[in-house]
Amino acid sequence: MPPKRPYVSPLREQAAARTRALILQRAAELFADRGYGRVTVANIAAAAGVAPKTVFASVGSKSDILDQIVDQGVVDSGYEQAMQQLLTLHTPETVLKALARGTRMGNEGQFTVHEAIRKALPVHENGEALWERATAEYRDALHAAARHLHTLTPRPPYPVDETADLLWFWFGPTGWRTLVVENGWPWDRVEELLYRTAVATLC
Repeated sequence: MPPKRPYVSPLREQAAARTRALILQRAAELFADRGYGRVTVANIAAAAGVAPKTVFASVGSKSDILDQIVDQGVVDSGYEQAMQQLLTLHTPETVLKALARGTRMGNEGQFTVHEAIRKALPVHENGEALWERATAEYRDALHAAARHLHTLTPRPPYPVDETADLLWFWFGPTGWRTLVVENGWPWDRVEELLYRTAVATLC
């Protein structure tokens, strides 16, 4: 007789998933507010209303938590769907407007996650690799947008790689943070400025 498979409770799995999501959310908020180095697993557990052993069992160590925050942030950014739509556009102006809007929504919606990652970089044991993981697909998406711009008329007056560099300069996370966080500009104004700057330079 075949061995019995262990019973899996859907309700228990859903509860575990909710607990895990809450732990990651509270951890991201704490990392963004206090900085990764000043937050302990006990702090995260208290903020999530669970025991520290639950944090370890559900998500892992503090380093594991940050890794999962990075991975979840990439998924939640919605960049894949945004890029699929962008690559169907037929004029440089509409592509750049979509980039301004899409990167604004991603940076605004993922602001806490971005701050958590940024504040972890100086103290994380592998900060450079962490930043690369957090931004690699973002960079790839802007490079794909640059290649698409070079199929349209008028073409940008720069090689594709330089066009991609400019898109990263304008629409990457550092550009958004510089104007919104460091200089206090509203998101709407930054979106309009970056769009107009890109159009003036590339079109």
